[in-house]
Amino acid sequence: MADLPGTVVVLAGGLSHERDVSLRSGRRVAQALRSQGADVVESDVDSALVPRLTELADAVVFPVLHGEAGEDGALREVLALLGVPFVGSVGAASRVAFDKSIATTVVAEAGLRTPAQVALPHEIFRELGAAALVAALGQQIGFPMMVKPSRGGSALGCSKVSRAEELPAAMVGAYAYGAVAVVEEFVEGTEVTVAVVDRGAGPTALPAVEIRPDSGVYDYTARYTAGATRFLCPAEVEPEVATRCAALALQVHEELGLRDLSRTDLIVTAEGEPVFLEVNVAPGMTETSAVPLAIEAAGWSLGRMCADLVRTAAARGATSGAAGPRVPA
Repeated sequence: MADLPGTVVVLAGGLSHERDVSLRSGRRVAQALRSQGADVVESDVDSALVPRLTELADAVVFPVLHGEAGEDGALREVLALLGVPFVGSVGAASRVAFDKSIATTVVAEAGLRTPAQVALPHEIFRELGAAALVAALGQQIGFPMMVKPSRGGSALGCSKVSRAEELPAAMVGAYAYGAVAVVEEFVEGTEVTVAVVDRGAGPTALPAVEIRPDSGVYDYTARYTAGATRFLCPAEVEPEVATRCAALALQVHEELGLRDLSRTDLIVTAEGEPVFLEVNVAPGMTETSAVPLAIEAAGWSLGRMCADLVRTAAARGATSGAAGPRVPA
């Protein structure tokens, strides 16, 4: 379309454990933008990226990088340094959102319900010994509990632990994906995810997507294997519960200083109360991802939404935009 910028650079791939998912997301976003008449360049993150962006004076970047390099804020800070407009949250906000231990603290300080959580660096777990810590965690968090890397996505390194003897192996699995693991209360209920999109007129919560994995656990295989998980959109919850889920996602988006696009994962308890789990600043856009389903349920098209996000980023320019998260003192 005529009012789209000259070139949209879709960044996908990278070197994280989620590279393959990122490439799938990137291809879908690129196709969606081309359907709207955009001139799209698909790019990985490599030594040619900066020269490529320098040559494209009118480019807007659409990052679809999952995992550390794409979501920890570092690449977004480089784009801002280069003066290149981009879709999505700024570096500082992305950095806080990406770290589950920090994001959970900020969200809890805002008065939203979160699971009880403990963050343990690998060296502490190793030096103090698993036996002593397992007993303490069992007393403070209780079983069942969830163990996950503090920084990471796609449920890689995540385990549900039902008995004390399972905890050491779960910790080792989490540490395989990062130096800090979080151990948190397992909240029983319905798993739901809510995307928040700002197409230029303010953040809007899309219809909630209910997640029903056939295995009972929404792990990497359940997320990215066609047919392994049933997605219901809108979620089969009462209207007032759906309203509370939307309000929680919007408040998380605001409290963390996010912009353009985010996706908040939560659990709805039997009492109908949403509980924050984590937030994603670069949600998946694959054929088995929740956000495209929510876009369709809202009566939008993926191409239209992506084009609107690009227009918003182009109009904003390379300014920092959002002020960043409200980090507690």
